[in-house]
Amino acid sequence: MDSQLLLLNKTNALIKPPQFRFFASSKSRYNPSSNFSLGCKLKRAMCAMKSYRLSELSNAEVESLKARPRIDFSSIFGTVNPIVDDVRQRGDDAVKDYTAKFDKVKLDKIVENVSELPDPELEAAVREAFDVAYDNIYAFHLAQRSAEKSIENMKGVRCKRVARSIGSVGLYVPGGTAVLPSTALMLAIPAQIAGCKTVVLATPPSQDGSICKEVLYCAKKAGVTHILKAGGAQAISAMAWGTDSCPKVEKIFGPGNQYVTAAKNDSPICLCFYSQQNSEAMISIDMPAGPSEVLVIADRYASPVHIAADLLSQAEHGPDSQVVLVVAGDGVDMKTIEEEISKQCQSLPRGEYASKALSHSFTVFARDMVEALSFSNLYAPEHLIINVKDAEKWESFIENAGSVFLGPWTPESVGDYASGTNHVLPTYGYARMYGGCILGFFPEIHDSAVFDRGRTQDAWSICGNHG
Repeated sequence: MDSQLLLLNKTNALIKPPQFRFFASSKSRYNPSSNFSLGCKLKRAMCAMKSYRLSELSNAEVESLKARPRIDFSSIFGTVNPIVDDVRQRGDDAVKDYTAKFDKVKLDKIVENVSELPDPELEAAVREAFDVAYDNIYAFHLAQRSAEKSIENMKGVRCKRVARSIGSVGLYVPGGTAVLPSTALMLAIPAQIAGCKTVVLATPPSQDGSICKEVLYCAKKAGVTHILKAGGAQAISAMAWGTDSCPKVEKIFGPGNQYVTAAKNDSPICLCFYSQQNSEAMISIDMPAGPSEVLVIADRYASPVHIAADLLSQAEHGPDSQVVLVVAGDGVDMKTIEEEISKQCQSLPRGEYASKALSHSFTVFARDMVEALSFSNLYAPEHLIINVKDAEKWESFIENAGSVFLGPWTPESVGDYASGTNHVLPTYGYARMYGGCILGFFPEIHDSAVFDRGRTQDAWSICGNHG
């Protein structure tokens, strides 16, 4: 399991911050002797974070806190499987029908060849922001390319590992309540560096049937070859099986809602998780990447403004997001944090989503940083923020996290957009065994061995002795 680490400081962190933004289509005080609630009112809705003191919990109770909100995949598969099968049978026509049903958009054409589309017109500041993000993401992932190495294991026997790009990949970029052009960059840039020849990007269409211009700009810049104007299970199925207009892919990447996650893991499609023997479509997927989550560890030196902003940065993604605040040590001003969450939550365009997410999130109190990090490693968050004094010295204690943000000047949002680290990360506790999206996800690797004639008698002798 690999984790990404990011550390910025006050003087050099994005001197001229890019103007990133979402492109939207859309209780009681702290009582040290008992649990408390952290809440904010929004349009008559109350969002509250339950709380727990780790020292007062049994091992079983602490263990139970790592569980995410349960998703009933049996019922979801009951919805997803017929869609997957229908797209397999009817191809483009089925995708058009489901896009009309779910997105209320009637399409004449579901796939666009990116090279045939005109360059979209963007505001100069928005274009510059994407260009900065592209350069940083490209640089970070290019540095992951490793040189080919050959070793001579014994006299006359040379072995090496060879990387070749996956020929055709599918990238899922969520849409719906908010479109995510940054995800297009996070997925397409590693594919571009790896040299994938066919890159299909799937994203729901706008109400007029067009492609979001910000997503299109990022797709063109990062070498996407085709755009599938569809979302949900129908998009995953179209890429997995292929249709008359959509190329079949060999691996699918990207986050999504519970229906997308279920479709990626559908047994007739996916090689990876549920039924490796029944994968008729012969594709693999990147990782289990579901609803967003963040865990913030804060001490008395952390700014309540920063704590609230980091918690809400993921809570606003959707009502199924999960955020966790871990308070390390004494002296943390919970009243001010509560007020700051309330103020920021009410000011967010997507505050209603944040409110719903906070209602099933929680806070834990740890006696010190060792206890705080022990709980974090158990929880294995998608995003981990260490907002404490001398944050860097705790880096070696971090075991399970998708992406790590160290120090008071390293907000989670910069990793979502422009730092260069990838924001496609394992959720639901899978950071215990998966890392985030990296360049190494896109090549397929094979081993190669060469025996030199006249120098391999010892090797042949050993092979013969072992049958």
